[in-house]
Amino acid sequence: MTRLSSRYLPLIALTAGGLALSACVGGPASLGGEPPLTPTSRYSLQVEPGLERIALAVHETGVSANQRAALGDLLNRFAMEGAPVLVIEAPSGGDPVAAEAAWAVRAILQQAGVPENRIQVAAYVAPDPRAPVLVGFETVRAVVPQCGTQWGSLGRSGDNQSASNFGCAVTANLAAQIADPRDIVAPRGMTPSEAGRRAVVFDAYREGTATSAAREPLLSQMRISQAIQ
Repeated sequence: MTRLSSRYLPLIALTAGGLALSACVGGPASLGGEPPLTPTSRYSLQVEPGLERIALAVHETGVSANQRAALGDLLNRFAMEGAPVLVIEAPSGGDPVAAEAAWAVRAILQQAGVPENRIQVAAYVAPDPRAPVLVGFETVRAVVPQCGTQWGSLGRSGDNQSASNFGCAVTANLAAQIADPRDIVAPRGMTPSEAGRRAVVFDAYREGTATSAAREPLLSQMRISQAIQ
């Protein structure tokens, strides 16, 4: 048997160690699985159902001023969200004060302009017959993905796929910043066109006059008398 020279032994040991280390690094950068259609489609903006709700303590004296203010804030969010129904939930158990509080809340909402067909009164199973009255509506919220929980070896790209976390941070930032998550589902409706202004422009075009607005003078051309006092 041919004996290897001692000068090659460190090189062989280094190569074997590198192979062993590469075997322990982990899976490929994409972590395998079904590849996305495009690298940028691995993560996309999505929504999930949510609940906007407040709890109002039941008082013998009726709805307090603080509770009326909280209901006003809830109505503002209800109008902004465009949710279909406001739900008032009274604790079950037959407590007359709690039932009266729920109907008092309903009257306040109607006085604030909420149509009767957009208010629902229901009961919920509570540990105490005089548990708080719940008022709220269903909404949607953006899903913020959790990035960096798993990583493959970024040095292993033999499958020619994008890394498992590619695009996650961008999607998470957008989901956290978007004002109305309903915009993820569908675009907002367009406002009506300005028909009056359009007619003015068309009339000017037919008459052969300028259709653009008058150009404002440059700052250097403005007189001193035009300065704001």
